[in-house]
Amino acid sequence: MSDAPPGLSTDERSRDPYDVRTWPSIRGDYSVGDPGSRIAVVTLASQFQVEGAAICGPCKTENLGVEKVVANVISNTNIRFLLVCGSESKGHLPGDAILALHRNGIDESGRILGSRGAIPFIENLPPEAVSRFQRQVGVIDRIGHTDAEEIAGLVQEHRARSGPYPEPPMEVVKRRTRTAAMVGGDGDVFLGAGVQLDSSAWAVVEVASR
Repeated sequence: MSDAPPGLSTDERSRDPYDVRTWPSIRGDYSVGDPGSRIAVVTLASQFQVEGAAICGPCKTENLGVEKVVANVISNTNIRFLLVCGSESKGHLPGDAILALHRNGIDESGRILGSRGAIPFIENLPPEAVSRFQRQVGVIDRIGHTDAEEIAGLVQEHRARSGPYPEPPMEVVKRRTRTAAMVGGDGDVFLGAGVQLDSSAWAVVEVASR
C-alpha cells in the first residue's frame, strides 16, 4: 500500500488543526507526543514508544480499537500518515482491519470489507468518518515489524512531510456532561449496581432511576 497521503480537499473552512481542549478525542492506552506531527503510530499488540509522533499506542481489537484510532486521527488534521506496526493481535487482527478499512471501507452493515478479523464491524462511527479517514491519511504497513530503529526512522521521515489536511477536524464522539445521568436500562452493558456502559458514546455513566 502506498504511504503517500491522499489528494487534498479544497475545503479550508477552518485553520485550527485540532481542538487543544479535547484532543485526543478518545481516552486510551496511548501516549501523546507532538500534536503538530504529521504521523501517528499504532503498535498493535506490542508496547513501545516512538518519539516524534503525534500519538502512539497499541490497538488490540478489530472493532472498538479501530474505531478509537480513526476517531483520534480525524480529529487532528495535522495527522497525514498512520504507521501500523508491531505484532498483530491473534484472532482479532486489528492491523489487518485498519488496512482493509482504509483500502475498502465498510458495507451497509458496518462490516469492514476484506478484513480477516473475527468481528470486524464499525458500529459507532458514521460512514462519513470512515471516508474522511480514507482521504486524510496514508497508511504505512509495517505489521510484524518491531525494530525500534526502523520505526523511529519512519517517524522522523514523515513527521514534517506534507501539510495539514485542509478541512476542519471531524469530531465524532458523543459527549455527555459529567453531571448527566443515564436513565436505567438505556445502557447496553451493565457493570454493577448503578453503573452502565454506553458503548456508542464510549462512556461509563451513572444510572438514574426512572
